[in-house]
Amino acid sequence: MINPKKVAFQGEPGANSHLAIREVYPKAEALPCATFEDAFAAIASGEADLGMIPIENSIAGRVADIHHLLPHANLHIVGEHFLPIHFNLMAPKGATLKTIKSVESHIHALGQCRRFIRKHNYKAVIAADTAGAARHISEANDVTRGALAPKLAAEIYGLDVLAERVEDEDHNTTRFVILSREQTHAKPNSGLIVTTFVFQVRNLPAALYKALGGFATNGVNMTKLESYMVEGNFFATQFYADVEGHPEDKNLVLAFEELSFYSKEMKILGVYPAHAFRATFEEAAD
Repeated sequence: MINPKKVAFQGEPGANSHLAIREVYPKAEALPCATFEDAFAAIASGEADLGMIPIENSIAGRVADIHHLLPHANLHIVGEHFLPIHFNLMAPKGATLKTIKSVESHIHALGQCRRFIRKHNYKAVIAADTAGAARHISEANDVTRGALAPKLAAEIYGLDVLAERVEDEDHNTTRFVILSREQTHAKPNSGLIVTTFVFQVRNLPAALYKALGGFATNGVNMTKLESYMVEGNFFATQFYADVEGHPEDKNLVLAFEELSFYSKEMKILGVYPAHAFRATFEEAAD
Protein backbone atom coordinates (compact mmCIF):
# COMPACT_ATOMS: atom_id res chain seq x y z
CA MET A 1 0.00 0.00 0.00
CA ILE A 2 1.77 3.11 -1.25
CA ASN A 3 -0.46 5.73 0.39
CA PRO A 4 -2.06 4.37 3.59
CA LYS A 5 -4.37 6.73 5.42
CA LYS A 6 -3.62 5.42 8.91
CA VAL A 7 -0.66 3.44 10.30
CA ALA A 8 -0.73 1.87 13.76
CA PHE A 9 2.20 1.73 16.16
CA GLN A 10 2.83 0.76 19.78
CA GLY A 11 3.67 3.64 22.09
CA GLU A 12 2.84 7.29 22.61
CA PRO A 13 3.07 10.12 20.07
CA GLY A 14 6.71 11.02 19.54
CA ALA A 15 8.06 7.47 19.91
CA ASN A 16 10.63 6.06 17.49
CA SER A 17 7.87 4.02 15.85
CA HIS A 18 6.00 7.27 15.21
CA LEU A 19 9.17 8.72 13.68
CA ALA A 20 9.53 5.64 11.44
CA ILE A 21 5.98 6.17 10.17
CA ARG A 22 6.79 9.79 9.35
CA GLU A 23 9.82 8.72 7.36
CA VAL A 24 8.07 6.02 5.32
CA TYR A 25 4.53 7.42 5.08
CA PRO A 26 4.76 11.17 5.75
CA LYS A 27 1.14 11.81 4.69
CA ALA A 28 -0.40 9.07 6.84
CA GLU A 29 -2.02 9.53 10.22
CA ALA A 30 -0.11 7.71 12.97
CA LEU A 31 -2.36 5.73 15.32
CA PRO A 32 -0.80 5.24 18.79
CA CYS A 33 -1.69 1.98 20.57
CA ALA A 34 -1.02 1.05 24.20
CA THR A 35 0.28 -2.47 23.44
CA PHE A 36 1.52 -4.50 20.50
CA GLU A 37 -1.66 -6.58 20.75
CA ASP A 38 -3.71 -3.40 20.37
CA ALA A 39 -1.67 -2.37 17.32
CA PHE A 40 -2.16 -5.79 15.72
CA ALA A 41 -5.90 -5.63 16.46
CA ALA A 42 -6.17 -2.17 14.88
CA ILE A 43 -4.62 -3.51 11.66
CA ALA A 44 -6.72 -6.69 11.65
CA SER A 45 -9.99 -4.80 12.23
CA GLY A 46 -9.33 -2.24 9.53
CA GLU A 47 -9.02 0.68 11.95
CA ALA A 48 -5.50 1.09 10.55
CA ASP A 49 -4.35 0.29 7.03
CA LEU A 50 -0.85 -0.80 8.08
CA GLY A 51 1.31 -1.22 11.17
CA MET A 52 4.89 -0.13 11.87
CA ILE A 53 6.25 -2.67 14.33
CA PRO A 54 9.81 -2.84 15.73
CA ILE A 55 11.21 -6.34 15.55
CA GLU A 56 14.87 -6.00 16.54
CA ASN A 57 17.50 -3.52 17.65
CA SER A 58 21.22 -3.65 16.89
CA ILE A 59 22.08 -3.21 20.58
CA ALA A 60 19.13 -4.54 22.59
CA GLY A 61 18.37 -7.52 20.32
CA ARG A 62 14.91 -8.77 19.39
CA VAL A 63 11.79 -7.01 20.63
CA ALA A 64 9.92 -9.18 23.12
CA ASP A 65 6.54 -10.65 22.13
CA ILE A 66 6.70 -9.87 18.42
CA HIS A 67 7.94 -13.33 17.40
CA HIS A 68 5.11 -14.89 19.40
CA LEU A 69 2.43 -12.60 17.97
CA LEU A 70 3.36 -12.63 14.27
CA PRO A 71 2.71 -16.30 13.38
CA HIS A 72 -0.88 -16.22 14.69
CA ALA A 73 -1.94 -12.67 13.84
CA ASN A 74 -3.10 -13.41 10.28
CA LEU A 75 -1.15 -10.35 9.19
CA HIS A 76 1.54 -10.16 6.54
CA ILE A 77 4.90 -8.43 6.33
CA VAL A 78 4.88 -6.20 3.26
CA GLY A 79 8.01 -4.14 3.93
CA GLU A 80 10.78 -3.24 6.34
CA HIS A 81 12.43 -0.05 7.55
CA PHE A 82 15.69 0.58 9.38
CA LEU A 83 15.73 3.61 11.67
CA PRO A 84 18.93 4.99 13.25
CA ILE A 85 18.10 5.66 16.90
CA HIS A 86 19.12 8.97 18.48
CA PHE A 87 18.36 10.16 21.98
CA ASN A 88 18.10 13.83 22.86
CA LEU A 89 17.94 15.48 26.28
CA MET A 90 14.79 17.61 26.46
CA ALA A 91 13.22 19.63 29.25
CA PRO A 92 10.67 22.42 29.89
CA LYS A 93 11.48 25.92 28.72
CA GLY A 94 13.89 27.66 31.04
CA ALA A 95 15.82 24.51 31.89
CA THR A 96 19.55 24.18 31.23
CA LEU A 97 22.07 21.36 31.51
CA LYS A 98 22.89 22.71 34.98
CA THR A 99 19.32 22.92 36.29
CA ILE A 100 18.62 19.29 35.36
CA LYS A 101 19.00 16.84 38.25
CA SER A 102 17.26 13.73 36.87
CA VAL A 103 16.54 12.26 33.44
CA GLU A 104 13.68 9.91 32.63
CA SER A 105 13.35 7.40 29.80
CA HIS A 106 12.87 3.77 28.86
CA ILE A 107 15.39 1.48 30.56
CA HIS A 108 17.09 0.69 27.24
CA ALA A 109 17.48 4.38 26.44
CA LEU A 110 18.99 5.07 29.85
CA GLY A 111 21.39 2.18 29.35
CA GLN A 112 22.43 3.47 25.95
CA CYS A 113 23.19 6.97 27.31
CA ARG A 114 25.21 5.97 30.38
CA ARG A 115 28.25 8.10 29.60
CA PHE A 116 26.22 11.28 29.15
CA ILE A 117 24.23 10.64 32.34
CA ARG A 118 27.40 9.92 34.31
CA LYS A 119 29.23 12.95 32.90
CA HIS A 120 26.52 15.31 34.18
CA ASN A 121 25.87 13.34 37.37
CA TYR A 122 22.16 13.02 36.59
CA LYS A 123 19.87 10.60 38.37
CA ALA A 124 18.42 8.05 35.92
CA VAL A 125 14.67 7.40 36.34
CA ILE A 126 13.03 4.51 34.48
CA ALA A 127 9.86 5.30 32.52
CA ALA A 128 7.56 3.08 30.44
CA ASP A 129 8.82 4.51 27.15
CA THR A 130 10.75 7.43 25.72
CA ALA A 131 7.84 9.48 24.38
CA GLY A 132 5.85 8.88 27.56
CA ALA A 133 8.77 10.24 29.57
CA ALA A 134 8.75 13.39 27.44
CA ARG A 135 5.02 13.84 28.02
CA HIS A 136 5.44 13.45 31.78
CA ILE A 137 8.26 16.01 31.81
CA SER A 138 6.11 18.46 29.86
CA GLU A 139 3.18 18.02 32.24
CA ALA A 140 5.39 18.39 35.34
CA ASN A 141 7.01 21.60 33.96
CA ASP A 142 9.94 21.18 36.38
CA VAL A 143 13.30 22.56 35.17
CA THR A 144 15.13 19.98 37.30
CA ARG A 145 13.67 17.08 35.29
CA GLY A 146 14.61 16.07 31.76
CA ALA A 147 13.76 13.25 29.36
CA LEU A 148 15.77 11.25 26.84
CA ALA A 149 13.64 10.80 23.75
CA PRO A 150 13.46 11.27 19.96
CA LYS A 151 13.47 14.90 18.81
CA LEU A 152 9.92 14.41 17.52
CA ALA A 153 8.75 14.12 21.15
CA ALA A 154 10.15 17.57 21.96
CA GLU A 155 8.21 18.99 19.01
CA ILE A 156 4.97 17.34 20.10
CA TYR A 157 5.18 18.17 23.82
CA GLY A 158 6.69 21.66 23.56
CA LEU A 159 10.05 20.88 25.15
CA ASP A 160 13.44 22.43 24.54
CA VAL A 161 16.23 20.18 23.28
CA LEU A 162 19.24 20.81 25.53
CA ALA A 163 21.59 18.23 23.99
CA GLU A 164 21.34 16.20 20.77
CA ARG A 165 22.41 12.65 20.04
CA VAL A 166 23.68 11.83 23.52
CA GLU A 167 23.74 8.04 22.96
CA ASP A 168 26.99 6.19 23.70
CA GLU A 169 27.11 4.38 20.34
CA ASP A 170 26.37 5.80 16.90
CA HIS A 171 25.37 2.47 15.31
CA ASN A 172 22.15 2.00 17.28
CA THR A 173 19.52 1.00 14.73
CA THR A 174 16.04 -0.51 14.98
CA ARG A 175 14.53 -2.65 12.28
CA PHE A 176 10.77 -2.35 11.76
CA VAL A 177 8.44 -4.59 9.79
CA ILE A 178 5.42 -3.12 8.03
CA LEU A 179 2.31 -5.24 8.53
CA SER A 180 -0.85 -5.48 6.42
CA ARG A 181 -4.10 -7.44 6.48
CA GLU A 182 -3.58 -8.26 2.81
CA GLN A 183 -0.93 -10.64 1.56
CA THR A 184 1.08 -8.76 -1.04
CA HIS A 185 4.25 -10.48 -2.20
CA ALA A 186 6.99 -8.56 -3.95
CA LYS A 187 7.39 -9.52 -7.61
CA PRO A 188 10.20 -11.93 -8.57
CA ASN A 189 13.29 -10.43 -10.18
CA SER A 190 12.52 -6.98 -8.77
CA GLY A 191 15.73 -6.37 -6.85
CA LEU A 192 16.83 -7.85 -3.54
CA ILE A 193 13.89 -9.61 -1.87
CA VAL A 194 13.57 -10.80 1.73
CA THR A 195 11.40 -13.79 2.62
CA THR A 196 10.43 -14.20 6.27
CA PHE A 197 9.04 -17.48 7.60
CA VAL A 198 8.60 -19.57 10.73
CA PHE A 199 8.93 -23.33 11.08
CA GLN A 200 9.04 -26.18 13.58
CA VAL A 201 11.25 -29.17 12.91
CA ARG A 202 10.20 -32.77 13.42
CA ASN A 203 11.40 -34.60 16.51
CA LEU A 204 14.21 -36.42 14.67
CA PRO A 205 17.98 -36.61 15.29
CA ALA A 206 19.79 -33.70 13.60
CA ALA A 207 16.47 -32.46 12.16
CA LEU A 208 17.45 -28.79 12.32
CA TYR A 209 20.83 -29.46 10.71
CA LYS A 210 19.17 -31.38 7.88
CA ALA A 211 16.35 -28.87 7.50
CA LEU A 212 18.82 -26.03 7.03
CA GLY A 213 21.10 -28.01 4.74
CA GLY A 214 19.02 -27.14 1.71
CA PHE A 215 19.74 -23.44 2.12
CA ALA A 216 23.48 -24.05 2.14
CA THR A 217 23.53 -26.48 -0.79
CA ASN A 218 21.34 -24.20 -2.89
CA GLY A 219 23.27 -21.03 -2.15
CA VAL A 220 20.52 -19.22 -0.22
CA ASN A 221 21.77 -16.55 2.17
CA MET A 222 19.99 -16.82 5.54
CA THR A 223 20.37 -13.45 7.24
CA LYS A 224 18.48 -14.28 10.42
CA LEU A 225 17.62 -17.39 12.43
CA GLU A 226 16.15 -17.26 15.93
CA SER A 227 14.52 -19.88 18.12
CA TYR A 228 11.92 -19.45 20.83
CA MET A 229 9.70 -21.73 22.86
CA VAL A 230 6.07 -22.16 21.86
CA GLU A 231 3.62 -21.44 24.68
CA GLY A 232 6.35 -21.97 27.27
CA ASN A 233 6.88 -25.58 26.25
CA PHE A 234 10.52 -26.70 26.57
CA PHE A 235 9.94 -29.39 23.92
CA ALA A 236 8.23 -27.22 21.31
CA THR A 237 10.65 -24.83 19.63
CA GLN A 238 9.75 -22.57 16.76
CA PHE A 239 12.29 -20.92 14.48
CA TYR A 240 11.99 -17.50 12.87
CA ALA A 241 14.10 -16.89 9.77
CA ASP A 242 14.88 -14.31 7.08
CA VAL A 243 16.45 -15.33 3.78
CA GLU A 244 17.43 -13.38 0.69
CA GLY A 245 15.39 -14.42 -2.30
CA HIS A 246 11.86 -14.94 -3.60
CA PRO A 247 9.91 -18.19 -2.97
CA GLU A 248 9.61 -18.60 -6.75
CA ASP A 249 13.40 -18.52 -7.22
CA LYS A 250 14.57 -22.01 -8.14
CA ASN A 251 17.20 -22.20 -5.39
CA LEU A 252 14.71 -21.14 -2.72
CA VAL A 253 12.08 -23.55 -4.05
CA LEU A 254 14.54 -26.41 -3.57
CA ALA A 255 15.61 -25.16 -0.13
CA PHE A 256 11.99 -24.95 1.04
CA GLU A 257 11.30 -28.46 -0.29
CA GLU A 258 14.09 -29.82 1.89
CA LEU A 259 12.96 -27.73 4.85
CA SER A 260 9.39 -29.04 4.58
CA PHE A 261 10.62 -32.64 4.56
CA TYR A 262 12.11 -32.19 8.05
CA SER A 263 9.51 -29.75 9.40
CA LYS A 264 6.06 -30.41 10.78
CA GLU A 265 4.97 -26.83 10.23
CA MET A 266 6.19 -23.98 8.04
CA LYS A 267 4.57 -20.62 7.29
CA ILE A 268 5.71 -17.69 5.16
CA LEU A 269 5.04 -14.39 6.92
CA GLY A 270 6.14 -12.05 4.15
CA VAL A 271 7.93 -11.59 0.83
CA TYR A 272 9.03 -7.98 0.50
CA PRO A 273 11.70 -5.64 -0.92
CA ALA A 274 14.88 -5.38 1.11
CA HIS A 275 15.44 -1.93 2.62
CA ALA A 276 18.36 0.06 1.21
CA PHE A 277 20.02 0.03 4.64
CA ARG A 278 20.98 -3.61 4.06
CA ALA A 279 23.52 -2.44 1.49
CA THR A 280 25.49 -0.87 4.33
CA PHE A 281 25.98 -4.17 6.15
CA GLU A 282 29.64 -5.04 6.42
CA GLU A 283 31.19 -8.15 7.84
CA ALA A 284 33.87 -7.39 10.37
CA ALA A 285 37.38 -8.29 9.27
CA ASP A 286 39.07 -11.21 10.99
